[in-house]
Amino acid sequence: MLKKLSLLLLVVMLATMVGVSVTSAQDDVTICFGFQDLETEFWVAGYRAITQTLTEQGVTVLEYNANEDPNRQQEQVRECIAQGVDGIIIIPQDGDSAVTIVNEAQAADIPIAVFNRPPNNRDAGLIVVADNVSATEQAVEFIAQKALRQFEVTGEPVTPLIIVGALQDTNAIGRREGFYNVINRYNEKYPGMFNEPIEVASEWDAATALANLEAAITANPNVDFLYTSSDFLFPTIRSVLEPRGMWVPAGDPNHVLMAGLDGDATACMLLDQGLIDATGVQNLFLEAELTLNAILDAIAAGETQPNAVLLDPGFALTLGNLPWQRSDMWGCQLLDDGFLDQ
Repeated sequence: MLKKLSLLLLVVMLATMVGVSVTSAQDDVTICFGFQDLETEFWVAGYRAITQTLTEQGVTVLEYNANEDPNRQQEQVRECIAQGVDGIIIIPQDGDSAVTIVNEAQAADIPIAVFNRPPNNRDAGLIVVADNVSATEQAVEFIAQKALRQFEVTGEPVTPLIIVGALQDTNAIGRREGFYNVINRYNEKYPGMFNEPIEVASEWDAATALANLEAAITANPNVDFLYTSSDFLFPTIRSVLEPRGMWVPAGDPNHVLMAGLDGDATACMLLDQGLIDATGVQNLFLEAELTLNAILDAIAAGETQPNAVLLDPGFALTLGNLPWQRSDMWGCQLLDDGFLDQ
């Protein structure tokens, strides 16, 4: 109940923070909003921000949940096209299916915006995306600096592990790239600092991540540097590390240097407790604003096939900047509103 109340509070907050440039009445506008599921805090908050703001603008919103089935999502979008909607917003299942959906919408002269999970081809549609490479690099850089100090003192190489997302998803690809950019850069400058990284597949599924991480840590108990491609997996990580005495705050000799990406309430709580060191933050407020402005402006201007990539540069919240940048992370606002309270 408290989680539902906190999400409603977030909606009110977002309604005041998400600025929409088209301020005239939108009573005659219908937008199809298709999303792949509402599995994580980020997707729930993004969904609510978009639907609440559109409704307050007087826009009719047709909602479609594909339940993580890309074929079903394509059929739902085709249904929207057949109904002659004025615009489409989608959170696609993956980058491949997003290309097909965008192309079909634009072939029907219906403007379409893609929220946060971009198509693998960005030559069509309005694409709102976080700079996953940059946000990952910022978060991993923070723990790499700490690892370097450890390496300089002990001379022992650091054993890094990355939990990767579903690699048919452009977001997962960018996060993996950002991780390796940092690892490779440090190994070039400080030869021997990092051992060969261990990759753990998650497919954006907690059960898959749990089984694979358990196997990886059992085989490599010396892992002391971990990056998860999504914050929603931190509870899974805890269930594997805590029984082994590896889930302890920064400063403890058994602390595993950890970073993630998203910026959810759990990550904020873990930063407050010193149990993780950094997370790359997707700016939910900015991304919702960019999406709504772009689609409503295109409809108002009669642009049926707009194309633009609208970038959220992201940032990293770390144990270093937490005291003054904490309030910038959407998950911290959620946490402070009691989202994780029982």
